[in-house]
Amino acid sequence: MSSWKLTVLAPRRVIEAALLAHEDAFDWDAEIVISGSEIAEDRPDDWQLEAWLPRKPNNQDRDLVAALFAGLRPRFQQEKVPDTDWLTHSQQGLEPIRAGRFYVHTPEHPPLAEPGLRDICIPASQAFGTGQHATTAGCLEMLGAMKKRGVVVRNCADIGTGTGLLAFAALHLWPHALATASDIDAVCLDVVDDNARANGIATGARGGELTMLVADGMEHPLLQARGPYDLVIANILAGPLIHLAPHFAQVMVPGGNLLLAGLLETQEAGVRRACRRAGLRIAGRLVNGDWSILWLRKRGGF
Repeated sequence: MSSWKLTVLAPRRVIEAALLAHEDAFDWDAEIVISGSEIAEDRPDDWQLEAWLPRKPNNQDRDLVAALFAGLRPRFQQEKVPDTDWLTHSQQGLEPIRAGRFYVHTPEHPPLAEPGLRDICIPASQAFGTGQHATTAGCLEMLGAMKKRGVVVRNCADIGTGTGLLAFAALHLWPHALATASDIDAVCLDVVDDNARANGIATGARGGELTMLVADGMEHPLLQARGPYDLVIANILAGPLIHLAPHFAQVMVPGGNLLLAGLLETQEAGVRRACRRAGLRIAGRLVNGDWSILWLRKRGGF
C-alpha cells in the first residue's frame, strides 16, 4: 500500500488555527494523520502542516484538509513517500521538554538523570497531541508552582489525559494522592497503561495509583463517584473548557484547584468568564508562546 503526504506552507498563526480546527473536527477521517511544525529554527513564523495518507489523495481528501483553513484555499504540495507508520513517524524527533521539576522526552532522547529532576519517557503514539508542547510544558511548570506554594493534593483528576503525562506529574508531586485520568479516545487506555508501566507509575484504585477511564468530559459515573477533587487538570481546547467549567466546579472541594490549558492567549478572556460564572477565581497564570495556562481556585477557601 502506497503512502502519500500533503503539505501546506503558511504563517504560524494560520497553521495553529488549522490544528485547532482539526481537534474540533469530529467527522475527521482517522486514516489521515495531521502534524504541524515550524520549517526551520531561524524562521519561527514560517510553519507547515503535513497530512499523511495511506493512499493517493483525491479531491475529497484535499477538500477535507482545506476545510481546516477557515475559508482560505491552501496550496498543496503532494508527494509519494516510502511506506512506514506515519502516525508514529509524524511524532518522532520531538525535542525534549524541560519544565520545572520535569524532563519529558521520547525514547530517541536519553534521560538526564539529574538530582531533583523527574524523568518521564513518552513515546510517539496515537494519543500524543500535535502542536501542544507549550501547553504541556506550561502545565508542568504550573504544577511545580502549586507544590511550591503549599498546595496539598489528596485526590486529583486529569481530564483529556492523552498519554497520561500530566497525571504522572501530579502523582510525582503528590505521591499518595488518589489519581484518576480520562480521555474521550479509547486508544488512550492502552497508551496510558504502557506509559505508566514504562515510567514506574502504579495503576489501580488506591492512593498513589492511577485509574484510567474513557469518558467524554466529566460524563462517567466513576469520575463522579471518586470526587470531590482538590485538583482537576484539563489540557484540552478553549471551547470544551468553557463548556466544562461549571462541571469542573461541581466536582471540586471548596478551595480546590483547577489547572486549565490548551487555550490560546486570545481565548483566555472567554475561558476566564466561564470560570468566574462557575465560582472559580484566578490564582495564577503564565503564558508560554501563544498559549495561556491558568490556575484557578474554587471559592470557599484559599
